[in-house]
Amino acid sequence: QVQLVESGGGLVQAGGSLRLSCAASGRTFSMYNMAWFRQPPGKEREFVATITWGGRTYYTESVKDRFAISRDNAKKILYLQMITLKPEDTAVYYCALKQSLSSSYYTTLARDYTYWGQGTQVTVSS
Repeated sequence: QVQLVESGGGLVQAGGSLRLSCAASGRTFSMYNMAWFRQPPGKEREFVATITWGGRTYYTESVKDRFAISRDNAKKILYLQMITLKPEDTAVYYCALKQSLSSSYYTTLARDYTYWGQGTQVTVSS
């Protein structure tokens, strides 16, 4: 089993910044993709960003140029740097992990990810 633990959420004013972290432990794979999803209040979970084990990244349109996903493979930590935060970014943020044989293939579908963290709350006030 893989355990994922997110941290770094909190309350921030619009225009502010936060960096989320997701630490992986337990069984590990040599090739795996990771992603961030979020669930705004009263809405369904949605894709935010993903990074393959080859370093390829992809973002949902609404966060491009504001969010940056990265990973430290040696430490097994996934990051999401968020700047210029907006009230509509308010959500519970989840990290997710899936095995992948391809260094470049990515998926934005939640159902494709096997392991999930418990989530961390991000609240952006106006």
